[in-house]
Amino acid sequence: MTRTLAVDIGGSGIKAIVLDEAGAPLTERARVETPQPATPTAVIQAIAGLAKTQGAFEQVAVGFPGVVRQGVTETAPNLDPKWKGFYLAGALSQQLGRPVRVANDADVQGCGVIAGRGVELVITLGTGVGSALFVEGRLVPNLEVAHHPFGRHKTYEDHLGNAALKKHGKRKWNKRLAQAIQQLEALFNYDRLYVGGGNARKVSVRLPKNVKIVSNAAGLLGGIALWREERTAERRG
Repeated sequence: MTRTLAVDIGGSGIKAIVLDEAGAPLTERARVETPQPATPTAVIQAIAGLAKTQGAFEQVAVGFPGVVRQGVTETAPNLDPKWKGFYLAGALSQQLGRPVRVANDADVQGCGVIAGRGVELVITLGTGVGSALFVEGRLVPNLEVAHHPFGRHKTYEDHLGNAALKKHGKRKWNKRLAQAIQQLEALFNYDRLYVGGGNARKVSVRLPKNVKIVSNAAGLLGGIALWREERTAERRG
């Protein structure tokens, strides 16, 4: 049995768990606060510390809050500027002595919740706003809704990020979420929208039938699906 260490890097916390080949948890989830400043060195050391609590594993899957291409982090708006152009997959593999796959955190969460039919959109509500798009189960990589306009001179993250929730309160935040869902449906014409992330539990607005709240744990449980996606891509290549 191949054991996968699944890691979810967030703006406020870093989480880890070991999964079996079916994506079922083999250990208890561990969490530490995200280091401040959240430099690559500090975050990698935090992950190494979490890994020591999780026992044996043969491979690693990481969800990262930014654009990722071939294991290189290109953006990290809620972490540190030093992440731009950082080869996280290689650095973490060297640290842990295991092969590592890295993808955008919303992409990883989506891998853990989608049905694999039609057009499916995922948004994650946490420190920032993540997004992922799937068509017939295949990921459209590096979709970044967070920094697109939503309202006058504002972005989705300005309206729905954690700072906005704290500043304006849950009632106004939920009203903005309802508006955002209307915009996203008009833009993507999705069959299903999944809403996840740490702040998804604070959603109180009535949702359309094709919108579903999903557990924040999917950000970890999707890690095994990330490895399946990688192997499928390798076979196609």
